[in-house]
Amino acid sequence: MSEETPLLVPFESYEENAVNIGTQQKSADMARFIDTVREDGLYLLNVNMTDSRIRSIAEFLNRYDSPRIMVVSARQYGQRPARKFAESIGANAAVGRFIPGSLTNPVLRSYVEPDVLFVTDPAADQQALREAVNTGLPIVGIVDANNNLRNVDVALPANNKGRRSLALVYWLLAREVLKVRGATTDEDWAAAQDLEEWQSTF
Repeated sequence: MSEETPLLVPFESYEENAVNIGTQQKSADMARFIDTVREDGLYLLNVNMTDSRIRSIAEFLNRYDSPRIMVVSARQYGQRPARKFAESIGANAAVGRFIPGSLTNPVLRSYVEPDVLFVTDPAADQQALREAVNTGLPIVGIVDANNNLRNVDVALPANNKGRRSLALVYWLLAREVLKVRGATTDEDWAAAQDLEEWQSTF
């Protein structure tokens, strides 16, 4: 490409919301997503890769019927944005404690049969991840500098521990999924969905 595609939001927005702030540990799997290491030892994730992955994951998710997409978040800061993301695109959400057997045991009331699993953090959402692997589901995950990618099929590199980072990532993902469907524009989305509300913990 002769011209670089502009970012989905200004670079400063990613920085202000700490989307690129990784951890002080780096897994071998994540080395290709790391931009640099800060003086305090924090690994910084490559914002351009985060941005392009949001676009490609939006396209990927739109290959599935929305109700067959399962979004999970055990992490407290991911629960509200994960739920709002699921509501926005018509997906299923399981936030808070994931009930064991929800993907594998048909007798449970919480049992669902999704076609794809979206995890907020492969480490925190281990139970759901394990069950998805056992049932052969493709797995999309928001992955931080210290995450292991062994069971993640599609990785979205971003800070998956921060409240503002998770809100921005899910807010953008919802917007891009709906844009692929022709259901919204950047302007309409910003007017209808206040990012600060996605960042709230209440």
